[in-house]
Amino acid sequence: MNPGLPYEAIIFDMDNTLLKSSINFPQIKSEVFALLCKEQLLPPGFPVGDHTIATLIETARNTPGMTPALDQTVWEIVVEGERAGMAGAGLEPNVTEVLERLHGRYPLTVLTNNAYQAALEALERTGIIRFFDHIAGREQMDALKPSSSGVAALLAHYPHIRPEKWLSVGDSWIDGKAAQGGGVAFLAYNAKVAELARREVPSIGHIQSMRELLGYLE
Repeated sequence: MNPGLPYEAIIFDMDNTLLKSSINFPQIKSEVFALLCKEQLLPPGFPVGDHTIATLIETARNTPGMTPALDQTVWEIVVEGERAGMAGAGLEPNVTEVLERLHGRYPLTVLTNNAYQAALEALERTGIIRFFDHIAGREQMDALKPSSSGVAALLAHYPHIRPEKWLSVGDSWIDGKAAQGGGVAFLAYNAKVAELARREVPSIGHIQSMRELLGYLE
């Protein structure tokens, strides 16, 4: 670690940042929304396009009709979609090369909305789990990204590293919002630039190759 450089620790998103995920998030969201509408927790005209799976569920949880049994059913839809999409998922290009370069020089962490055990299995299967000091899945958060609670949970392991010395790398606006809420800089990886702008998510840059991350660190 070079104290003269701006960042001292890194948070990586997992799906479509480290791993080339084929999780069909739009399909999962559609199924979750259909169930919540059927149970009359959300109205048919609800602006589903402005929400993620996580924020749909959080919105439903704030209604009196969200029972523990229904909450479990909703998460079963999510877990099944995640399981199908992660089957055989490989790595994004250059990920192993870059992690090998950074390992031992920076604390490396993962923050994912996926289930913790599923994240462990995917990172183990792809051979990169050995690079990470901490992994946070949805069980380690009070609320899913775009909430910053997962960022706070990771930073709590490193009280000697100030938030502004962290860098978060992710492909989605929800990664950027979580970083923003936690006081952490965000670097967009193959992200939709227009969506980041629409969501008012600041970033220090946009990269198309994981190798470009090194330019922000070395």
